[in-house]
Amino acid sequence: MRGSAPGPEATAGHRRTRRTAGAVASAALLLPLLGAAPSGTTEQVSSAQLQRAFGAAAAEYHVPQSVLLAVSYLQSRWDAHAGAPSVSGGYGPMHLTDARTAIAEAPHHSEGTEDARGDSSRAALLPDTKVPENSELPARLKTLTKAAELTGLPAEQLRTDAAANVEGGAALLAAAQQDLGEPLSDDAADWYGAVARFSGADDTATAATYADDVYEVMRGGEERNTDSGQQVALAAQPELSPDTAQLGRTGLRTVSADGTECPKKVSCEWIPAPYTEFGEGDYGNHDLGDRPASQSIKYIVIHDTEGTWDGVLKLVQDPTYVSWNYTLRSTDGHIAQHVKAKDVAWHAGNWYVNAKSIGLEHEGFLASPDAWYTEEMYRASARLVKYLSKKYDIPLDRQHILGHDNVPGPTTATIPGMHTDPGPYWDWQHYFTLLGHPFHRTSKHGGGLVTVLPDFTDNQPVYTGCVTKGVPCAAHGSSEVRLYSAEDENSPLIKDIGLYPKGNASTTGVNDVASRVSTGQRYAVADRDGDWTAIWYLGQKAWFKNPRKQPTAVDASGPVVTPKDGLTEIPVYGRAYPEKEAYPAGVPVQAVSPLPYKLLEGQRYAVGDKVPGEYFYAPTFDTAGHKVVIGTDMYYEIQFGHRVAFVRAADVDVMWP
Repeated sequence: MRGSAPGPEATAGHRRTRRTAGAVASAALLLPLLGAAPSGTTEQVSSAQLQRAFGAAAAEYHVPQSVLLAVSYLQSRWDAHAGAPSVSGGYGPMHLTDARTAIAEAPHHSEGTEDARGDSSRAALLPDTKVPENSELPARLKTLTKAAELTGLPAEQLRTDAAANVEGGAALLAAAQQDLGEPLSDDAADWYGAVARFSGADDTATAATYADDVYEVMRGGEERNTDSGQQVALAAQPELSPDTAQLGRTGLRTVSADGTECPKKVSCEWIPAPYTEFGEGDYGNHDLGDRPASQSIKYIVIHDTEGTWDGVLKLVQDPTYVSWNYTLRSTDGHIAQHVKAKDVAWHAGNWYVNAKSIGLEHEGFLASPDAWYTEEMYRASARLVKYLSKKYDIPLDRQHILGHDNVPGPTTATIPGMHTDPGPYWDWQHYFTLLGHPFHRTSKHGGGLVTVLPDFTDNQPVYTGCVTKGVPCAAHGSSEVRLYSAEDENSPLIKDIGLYPKGNASTTGVNDVASRVSTGQRYAVADRDGDWTAIWYLGQKAWFKNPRKQPTAVDASGPVVTPKDGLTEIPVYGRAYPEKEAYPAGVPVQAVSPLPYKLLEGQRYAVGDKVPGEYFYAPTFDTAGHKVVIGTDMYYEIQFGHRVAFVRAADVDVMWP
């Protein structure tokens, strides 16, 4: 074997106290890449601490610094998140996992009053189901414990101190390399197997995808300022070619992708949801369909699970429960498909959206929404969405790639029970950058619209209730911007009469979507006043702070709708259903019931698609009577509040402001 193993002083309980000269030299090699403040200033020393920590840890554990930096980038993009855990209980730049106390007590889909199917043609499915008992946590969810044993550092220090966290990650990589019988080489190409094992994946396809992503980062290089103001850089190595044959010596299982509808560059397996009749008139947990032949697929809905991977997979295989099309694992980006795209899963709480969408659940099981998502899960999700977008001709914009929190309640009564995931901490700008469609200014001279676009890291509105009701959440970057009734942050928040029918005020609660907008959403401008911009929102003029030096929205152009001349107000709908004359015999007419909101004369709202009224009739297990009803009445999808909505085309004029 080439290289030398860490000595006995690096074993559990005997942390090495002496740093080698190589650590200082290794760290110094990357400092010129930073372009920081003049040499010797306090600012430069402070902002280079994390870079030096990577150099020191790489030298101490004989791990190539480029490998350590690239693995960390794929885990967290080098962010420390102020010691807050990820959705899978991972901490710090290396995402060391410690999930023992982070398991949610209730399954995501049985919270509240929302019927995930969202159709009155059969009784709501609201099972009294609890997450099954979790088996012993897999190794991928307790890497922090192992890092503590290898380094001798206390677990709390590994959670909260970025330099210690990096050291823990280096120790894990070195241990994985030694377990594979590979040398502690200074050549990054020799570490493919260890990187694959570091992913925590238990199958070769997932581990290979993860390792390939790490080496892609090394080949391309990266440089960014972290959430704590640290400047970190990784020089590009475009000719780097790893020894991929090491994967065969990792001892990981082989998983078949047969039956899945996934792109080639992700790891995917088929774990089917059951289409089973289990009682008189009861079946689950999805409906058979013939999409896109019978009806188009217009939306992809982004969810988070609020449950463990193993527990969530048990739930989606329960015929008495609900369903979704795909689940993505947070630690390594592995994907399980449960429902074919041709069929209709029950996931969004709105039958019109379910019938025209594909649902993606992203693993997260912290009771607190104040958690972050791994870079590898973002990348796996983006690859899947790009694949589905191309296959089903779904535009890559926020009118078609929806969060669950953007799906409208189908009727007035359902609005308060609608879900609010993935929440304010999902990084929509980064996600759409990975999709190849980053948000940016599209108009130089106003244009009449704005695209919400705060800086995710610097934008930290105060939320409450992440852990305890009414108690402020930890400071955290956010995709969302808060709305006020006047140009003053002390003025009342915008009210949502659908969410608060008794007139209660909106709150700063992390799950209260009444008075906030999200990155990538477009709204029509109602007014401007200095550092403040007003938009039309839920039938009101809503103000948000938008300073020129640190904007939270950028100018955009595009079509808007406004009530036709002579109409002082028009109704707004949560679904686009056909007119009653379109229904054939044997298919009950579905009410075209307006929501409690009004679109008033003179107001304008950004337009998405123009679509015919459509209803998928599927109330029984026997599919012989299933029908897709398409009307002649047309609707426009609009960005009405935090959620999208629909208006009848006959009620509005379309214009370009």
